[in-house]
Amino acid sequence: MEQRYVGRSGLSVSRLGLGTMTWGRDTDPDEAGAQLRTFVEAGGTLVDTADVYTGGDAERLLGQLLRDAVPRSEIVVSTKAVVTPSGRRQRDASRRHLLAAADASLARLGVDYVDLWQLHTYDAEVPLEETLAAVDAIVDSGRAVYAGVCDYAGWQLAAAATAQRAVPGRTPITSAQVEYSLLAREVEREVLPAAEHVGAGVLAWSPLGRGVLTGKYRTGIPADSRAATPHFVDFVRPYLDERSRRVVESVMTAADGLGRSPLAVALSWVRDQPGVSSAIVGARTHAQLAAILQAEDLELPREIREALDDVSSF
Repeated sequence: MEQRYVGRSGLSVSRLGLGTMTWGRDTDPDEAGAQLRTFVEAGGTLVDTADVYTGGDAERLLGQLLRDAVPRSEIVVSTKAVVTPSGRRQRDASRRHLLAAADASLARLGVDYVDLWQLHTYDAEVPLEETLAAVDAIVDSGRAVYAGVCDYAGWQLAAAATAQRAVPGRTPITSAQVEYSLLAREVEREVLPAAEHVGAGVLAWSPLGRGVLTGKYRTGIPADSRAATPHFVDFVRPYLDERSRRVVESVMTAADGLGRSPLAVALSWVRDQPGVSSAIVGARTHAQLAAILQAEDLELPREIREALDDVSSF
């Protein structure tokens, strides 16, 4: 699998990343282990998790697999903190919370450090200077090697990255993780240009449009799909509209013409967009991951890419 540098940093990751949002709930330990082994055998390196995924169980499961299934040295471990669904606030980017969250993540993962530590979302109630000082402390202490942000608006990313670059020795913002797919292109307005300007690599989450771009929802909601589960139905529903249907049909047409799966077409479109360092896929099963990995060799012809650009324009 092709390896890419993340922005203007020395961090190298596989152009497909493995997401773990379902690990510990919809993906059991055996399935997770099979996914991780197959991913690494295919040349994958970036594994993305977060302290809140399945209440911390995703980190615990990944930590177990790093001890029992694959060598830690072969994985770029990425995790996140800020979101606090069970706390008084839904997000907390204070120094107190971030330092404690970093320690808790390392304990669950059973590692001394993570390769990439990310602010999971922007917290307007905490001064940005305090949040960034906590990022510096986490990296300077060796808890993390690189730092990034997730789901920041363009101005938020630019403000954070500029503040860090203004003082020598501060931790640069290496990555910007955002939702990006043929169904979610709004980040092209401001976030992607901001990332390019500050030298941050884009990590695209949900590149398959929350599963909708696979075509599985064309005739209804399958019983074994995310949209059929109470904890994911609201996550998928926004993309079951008429605009999304038109985009899906165009993806299906392109897939038929290429003799490939719609999954491969949609994933390749995101993966090879300018500025994208890695597209993070969240497979619930080993079979789904195997199908995703089959897209690795597909490069979309220019005319198909342009047609998909047109039909998905926002």
